[in-house]
Amino acid sequence: MAKKRLCIMTCTPITSGRTPGPEWTSPTHLQDAVRTRASGGPSGRSGHRMVAWKRQLVLFGGFHESTRDYIYYNDVYSFNLDTFTWSRLSPSGAGPTPRSGCQMSVTPQGSIVVYGGYSKQRVKKDVDRGTQHSDMFLLQPEDGREGKWVWTRINPAGAKPTPRSGFAVAVTPNHQTLLFGGVCDREEEESLEGDFLNDLHFYDAAKNRWFAAQLKGPKSEKRKRRRGKTTEPESADKQECGGAGAQGPLEVVREVVTEDGTVVTIRQTLAAPGSAGRPPSDEEDSPDNASGPVVGPSPRSNAMLAVKHGRLYLYGGMFEAGDRQVTLGDLYCLDLHKMQEWTALVEMDPGAQEWLEDTDSEEDSSEGESAEGGDEDEDSGESGAEAGGALSGDTCL
Repeated sequence: MAKKRLCIMTCTPITSGRTPGPEWTSPTHLQDAVRTRASGGPSGRSGHRMVAWKRQLVLFGGFHESTRDYIYYNDVYSFNLDTFTWSRLSPSGAGPTPRSGCQMSVTPQGSIVVYGGYSKQRVKKDVDRGTQHSDMFLLQPEDGREGKWVWTRINPAGAKPTPRSGFAVAVTPNHQTLLFGGVCDREEEESLEGDFLNDLHFYDAAKNRWFAAQLKGPKSEKRKRRRGKTTEPESADKQECGGAGAQGPLEVVREVVTEDGTVVTIRQTLAAPGSAGRPPSDEEDSPDNASGPVVGPSPRSNAMLAVKHGRLYLYGGMFEAGDRQVTLGDLYCLDLHKMQEWTALVEMDPGAQEWLEDTDSEEDSSEGESAEGGDEDEDSGESGAEAGGALSGDTCL
């Protein structure tokens, strides 16, 4: 039996480019790992994306930032897993502009999709302006021409995600691409504020269409009605009240206590479980069978996703509260077949929260303003739970 090998291409943390971290290199010790020195490869960078395509690794974009300057890339490289050699690809057609932190995935047809990302440009001395890209491109091998590729810009239909950066990406077993959360920045000349998101989107490459995920909520046990049971006279009134007085959105409030005792409030508005406008049954009206709020991951960016046996796992991420960056360590699971509700495997522990504060910030900035800024950031989380359109039968996983 042939040995399986793990090829380590880089040891730099991948960020969206919005909050780049320091680059680092460290030795990695793995049994049967192969160390190779291949010339002609990409320059050192982070925020790039890479996918496995047949017997190659295809790498796109990224950025490099030094103390004085920065540069974003839109170059494409291929690493051959048989010969362990790099080659730079020169696709024809108009491709994406330089960017980092984009979505990159392989379609069932063998093409490579690149969506979104982040970049910034210097508009004047010491003033940069960031761009959150929302365009999508297809990188395809040309028919009958080995090593030749072509870029094509595509415009998918459906419920497209809003522009953002720092979103998490995973691919389902049936080759649909999942996109979760991220942050939508509001930039002014000397300030940067972000609306953090917790919505979930599916991209179906076969249909070239986006779908906004809508959770059904937990199932409530219903007693079967007897055949021939007559409707009570007051049922019409109940139906009218049920249609007009359906449950509105639910607000979930969480409080995170930082090391210095500051309380940061996370507010999350979620759609009420069940179908809106449907008359509730007698069993559903009873307190014993009432469903609780559908609680899931709070709005965040730079989380990580993985899919295993039809279940989506989400871990960690970060959000900002004023000048502070709060790092999360919670773990959630979502059954992609049922699409009912998130399950918290490891809940957020307020006592174990980690946060970073800008040491160069002004001393007179109050802690209360930081907490207030966190409220504003988290209010945008309602877009994930109320995104229009439940998954149709065509997108069942």
